[in-house]
Formats: sequence, C-alpha cells, structure tokens
Amino acid sequence: MSKYNVTFPGGLRLTVAAGTTLKEIMNKAGINFDFPCGGRGRCGKCKVLLTAGAGEPTAEDRKALSAEELAQGIRLACMTKVQSDLQVEFLSEKNIRHQILLSGLDRKARVEPHLSKRYLEVDKATVEDMRTGWQRIKDGLAAQGSDSKADTARVAVIRSVPDLLRFAKHKITAVLYKNEIRGLEPDNTTEKLLGMAFDIGTTTIAGYLMDLYTGKELAVTSTLNPQTQFGADVISRITHVNTHPEGLKDLHRVVTEAVNDLLGEAVKQAGVSRHDVYAVAVVGNTCMHHLFLGINPRDVALAPYVPVITEPLVIDPWDVRLDMNPAGKVFVLPNIAGFVGADTVGVLLATELDNSEEVKLVVDIGTNGEMALGNKDRILACSTAAGPAFEGAQITCGMRGASGAIDHVHFTGDVKYSVIGDVEPLGICGSALLDTVAGLLETGLIDSRGRFKKTEEITHPAGRKLANRLITYNGAPAFLLAGGEAGSAPIVVTQKDIRELQLAKGAIAAGIRILIRNYGLKVEDVTEVLLAGAFGNYLNPHSACAIGLIPPELEGRIKMVGNAAGAGCKLALLSTGEYRRAAAVARRVEFVELGSDPSFINTFASSMLFPEVE
Repeated sequence: MSKYNVTFPGGLRLTVAAGTTLKEIMNKAGINFDFPCGGRGRCGKCKVLLTAGAGEPTAEDRKALSAEELAQGIRLACMTKVQSDLQVEFLSEKNIRHQILLSGLDRKARVEPHLSKRYLEVDKATVEDMRTGWQRIKDGLAAQGSDSKADTARVAVIRSVPDLLRFAKHKITAVLYKNEIRGLEPDNTTEKLLGMAFDIGTTTIAGYLMDLYTGKELAVTSTLNPQTQFGADVISRITHVNTHPEGLKDLHRVVTEAVNDLLGEAVKQAGVSRHDVYAVAVVGNTCMHHLFLGINPRDVALAPYVPVITEPLVIDPWDVRLDMNPAGKVFVLPNIAGFVGADTVGVLLATELDNSEEVKLVVDIGTNGEMALGNKDRILACSTAAGPAFEGAQITCGMRGASGAIDHVHFTGDVKYSVIGDVEPLGICGSALLDTVAGLLETGLIDSRGRFKKTEEITHPAGRKLANRLITYNGAPAFLLAGGEAGSAPIVVTQKDIRELQLAKGAIAAGIRILIRNYGLKVEDVTEVLLAGAFGNYLNPHSACAIGLIPPELEGRIKMVGNAAGAGCKLALLSTGEYRRAAAVARRVEFVELGSDPSFINTFASSMLFPEVE
C-alpha cells in the first residue's frame, strides 16, 4: 500500500497510508480540531487549506464550499483522503481565542473539606511498648479526637510505614477520608490541602483550583472540549463510541487528558504542585459524565433514555487517570436522567432552587436545553435537544463565541454590530443570530413563520430602509449582515439559518411551556427566570423574548447567573454538606420526559412560530 507525507502547521510531518482521511490522521495525532457533525461531511465547518497536494474536490466539498474556496485549495478535512503528499494549513478561525464563560454565582457556604490532614509525632517502639507501627499511627490519630479515628487503609499505605517512619524520624502527616487513612507523608504537610472543580461541558471544560481550608479560588483554567473532534453534540459522540472499536477509549482518553492539562495549568498559575491537590469534583451532562468515567453512554441515546448510573460517586484518582495526589478522592455529582445531568444538579445547587419560597425557572441553553421549574416544595425538570444552532454549527456563517465572531446586533436605523476581540468579523455566533432574527422580525423583514418577505410586502418603515440587505445567497433568500464588499466574504443569515433557529427555540420554548403546564401554573406565576451557561449569559434577554425563546411576559424577570454549573461544583468540592445536599436535590427532582408527553408535538410545532409583531 502506498504511503505519503502529510505536513501540518508547526512542522509536524506524518507518514500515512493512502486513503486515510485528514480527520483520522488528526485524531490519531492528537490534533484538537473541531468536527461538529462527527465527520460526516454535513456541516461544512472543518475547512483546511491544502497549499500542496489538493486534489479534486469531493461532492461534499462542492456542496459546502464556494467556487473561490475550492480554487484556493480549501477542502473539508473529514472528506479529504490522502492520495499524495499534502501540506495542510489551518484557517485563521481555528487559531483564534475562544470566549469561555468562567464566572458564576458567588454563593457562600460553610467550608467542610471532604478530606483532612493530621500531623503526628508517632511513638517509637520499645521493649515495654511493642505495638505495631500501624497501631501506633492509629492510636496517635485517635488521641487527637473522635474525628481523627481511622481503622482502614490500602495495603500500599501500610507498606509505606516502616521506611516512612525511619525517613521522617517518626514525624508524619496522615491524610484521612472518613475512617480511612488515604496516605502518609513525611513531616508536617498540613498547610496544603487544595482541590479542583471541573465543569465538563459538551463544548468547553472549565476548572477551578480551590483552597479547601479557606474556600479561596486560586486559579481558573479552561479549554475547548477535545471531544469535539468526534462531533459537536452528544449523539455524534455516542455514535462514535458504538461504531468504532476504540471509540469509548478515544473519548475517555481525550477528556481525561484535557482535565489533567487544566489541572497542570492551574497549579502552575498558583505556584503549587499537583501533589497538593487532594480532591476533585466533577459535573457534566449525563453523556459527559459517563465518558469521563469511561462508561458507555449508549443507553442515553436509546428509548427510554436511561443512564447507567445517577447516584453520586466517590472514586480514586487512578480510576479516571487523574494526575493528582494519589491519596485524594474524586467526587462526581449525581445525574437526574438521561439528558438532565450533574451539571443541572450543580446549577440547582448554586441557585438554591430547593430553598426558594417563590417559583422560579432555571434554563441552561446549549446543544441540549435543560430546564427546571419549582421551589422548596416541588421541582420539575426536563431536557430537549435544541440542536447546534446556538453554538454556531450548521449555521451558514456560524461559529463559536470567539475572536472574530459577531456577538450582538442592533437594528437602529441601520444595522450595527459588535465583534469579539474588536477585529474584522469572521462569522456570527449564537447570541448574534438571536439578535439578528429578532431584528428581522421587529422590522417586518420576516413574518411569524420565519419567511423572508418580498420587497413589496415590507411595510414597516425601518424594514423598508433595510430592504437593500435582502439578497440571494447560493440561490436562496438571505440577509446581508456584514462584508460582501470587493475581496471580503459576505456574512449572512439565510432562510435555512432561520429555520435552524426556529427548531432550536421551538424545542426550548415547548419544554418551558410543558413544565409550567405540568406544574399547574400560568406563565405569569413564574417570579424569576435564571439563565445559566455561556449562551444564556451572553444573549440579549429582549431578543430571546422577541422571538419567543423565553415567554415574552417574563422579559423583565430575567437574571443571568453565569456558569452556575461550575459554581455548584465548587460548592460541592468545598463542603461535604453541599455535596450531600446535591444528592438530596437530585433525588427530589421530578423528571418530565417530553417525548412521552402527548402534547409535545403540537406544543413544539406552535412554539416554532415567532410572536406576532404589532
């Protein structure tokens, strides 16, 4: 079989067999590159520039790329098979800095570390006192109080006793978890007890290094979830797991490597050591939870969508290959259902919905939309597949919230917009898509069904001024948002993009309406809407209500709560009480399966319509 050289940016050169796709090569080489549709040639987002060796474009290339792009040598990495030596360059948007939401609610809680440390000066053995070394350690702990008693340990810890006592001259520190001696360390190391909380999202991962004594945040790190190379959404990743022999290992490996990298960055920022990290807490949706643990999430994607486990887990670091102090523990928060995971539990913990006197609605919007409605007496929750529209995938000029993305659009006489990073616009992210469609609706350029109006149908004065922006793009109606001048690519919102948004917003809106109805309430009875997550934090509440994503009656009651999942994870890391509370909250949530609700189809269909504009 013929072999060829493929060269990537930075001088990385790989020799591969003919017929191998660039996607397969990059995945095996550990190159973190997005394949939103899982490499099926559908989304057109995995563009690369082949400066040498570009062959004839595939049918998928011709469908997704313009004639100019094809002429330049731009191809889809997932469809490009190596048939000669290739020189690959990544387009600029692959090297830009992504905007990842890290801040969240700053709710206080009593600091109660899961693990503790006790300094001991262990008695030496004598003819009169022939207790074993292990017994003398246990007795020394017991002498410090009832909360220091320990009667179990791993064999590895016991094996360390003779050499450790001699080396440390009988001055040691014991690391305890409940009644177990997790580790023994020379000298007095009690001043260092750190932990890290991880919010493992479908798109991004955020990590927070915390002092477990004071509750102080010492460092924050984040990255894109490298699992995006196997698909932008959870269904694509589950498909990869179950169609590739090493699929589960692939997804488990890349996420644990990313978590280890973030831990390394955090301790470097704080000027401490990995060995100082004794506890890690983790939240994520049910699929991310399973993949982090190396559990096949197959059943999450199959009716009746039941996960393998929902209970909280306390595991050892080596179970998930975490590079931290081996005496530590990993605390994984509980799931609620197949598509309502530990991240939602984190949000509920941070927002204290379980303590609220008033009925509140919590919404976390992403490729999946998780919603919870309730108060201290009752909580209902559901999830709906919003699709990739809010993340920019499958939108013609869509991209994630990153440098070069138009993030907000204002229809004030003419169209004005802001760009992340104050650079030339490269595309449009989800929050700007909402603004644009809301503006098109309010200026009468589209109707309540989302259809672009013909010029002669436009009667709104503001819409008539913008009618010159209605263009034909690839044979279909579109709105020109930016660019289009000589030499610059147009950034547009097409009729297809509006349909994608309608599907996404219809799913979320239907979920909200069904929760309110099942609770026995009217929309007006909801006192507050808490928007969690990156998309919820950056969207314009007016735009969300204008298109009916959030009930318009609630526009004045919306509050952004940031990365509430991460905030809840930090609380569970710092406090044993909050960790137990998370489990209690998860148990009492009533899950509503929208697919089995007889009204869902009709509610979804009507929710796809936009509100009528007076």
